[in-house]
Amino acid sequence: MRTLGGPLLALLVQAQGAVAPEESGPSLVRLAFGSGRIGITQGVLLVLALASVLSLGIVFHKLWTFRRAARQTAQFLDVFRRSNKFSEVQAVCSSLSASPLVGLFQAGYAELTAQLRHAPATPDAATPNPRGPAGRPTLKSLPAVDRALLRASAVEVNKLEHRVAFLATTASIAPFIGLFGTVWGIISAFEGIGQTGSTNLGVVAPGIAEALVATAAGLFTAIPAVYFYNGLSQRVKLFASEMDDFAMEFLNIAERNFT
Repeated sequence: MRTLGGPLLALLVQAQGAVAPEESGPSLVRLAFGSGRIGITQGVLLVLALASVLSLGIVFHKLWTFRRAARQTAQFLDVFRRSNKFSEVQAVCSSLSASPLVGLFQAGYAELTAQLRHAPATPDAATPNPRGPAGRPTLKSLPAVDRALLRASAVEVNKLEHRVAFLATTASIAPFIGLFGTVWGIISAFEGIGQTGSTNLGVVAPGIAEALVATAAGLFTAIPAVYFYNGLSQRVKLFASEMDDFAMEFLNIAERNFT
């Protein structure tokens, strides 16, 4: 025991003297703002942080909006296909206004109603007897209904795409903004080397590390923006396809019953 006590005591003293490092890796915030001064690089980081927050806000808002629109679209289609009259569908439109199909239906229904209101219910041409039963009202122009649906479809697509383009803009310019901050930081680091006249790694490394943080921040901002922009754009395309299908279904019903 006495022979083992000396080496064991030495190991314990060595273990106590070996203090663990404060951090396992460099902190980006410490590298960027550790100097305590606000320069071009720090301004670039603040711009990128603002762009990242705005992008995430748009993403969460659009995901919630699209989920609500998809749920109400399914409900609206169920009501539309079970109803025997367009007036019955019109009655539920106010409660399902988040669905883009509601805008299409209301535009088509308004055009349909306007044409039928001004179209006299004339008797059938095969039976010109004025005492016979009056014929059903007919549409003056089915292409006019089609044009009304196309206009409404464009309006609804624009609503769905609102603010999504900001994600594409952020994804495109964020890496360049970060690169600008890096280049400016490296220029400042080399100016510091020229003023001090020292090429010691301890003098050069902090400035270069601070400059490279801007590039990392630019990529951190751009990558999620690209991912969610592609996903949201695909959702918009699916909604547009559903609107095209609904427009054709609406025109088929109008052609069967009013022409």
